[in-house]
Parts: sequence; structure tokens; C-alpha cells
Amino acid sequence: MATSKKSNEQTSPSVASKASKILSNPKSTSAQKSVAASALTQARNKGKK
Repeated sequence: MATSKKSNEQTSPSVASKASKILSNPKSTSAQKSVAASALTQARNKGKK
């Protein structure tokens, strides 16, 4: 069984932007959306204050 450990890796802003476009595109496949969602999960959260 694989162990899970926290990673400090983060998705770059340009990749996060592309991932967002993939998720909003109705023609994207399930596989594309899955990868895009994974990338956004690792993206830096800018959040509005």
C-alpha cells in the first residue's frame, strides 16, 4: 500500500489558468477535467481579502 505524504509542490499560475479554462470548456473530456482539477488542487490559493 502506498503511503501518502504532503508535497510542497504547487501549480504555476499559467498552468492553473489553463486548467481553469479546461474545466469551463464543455467539450473537455472527463480525463482532461480530472487532470485540470488535480492541478488546481495544488495551485496557490490567492484568496480575496
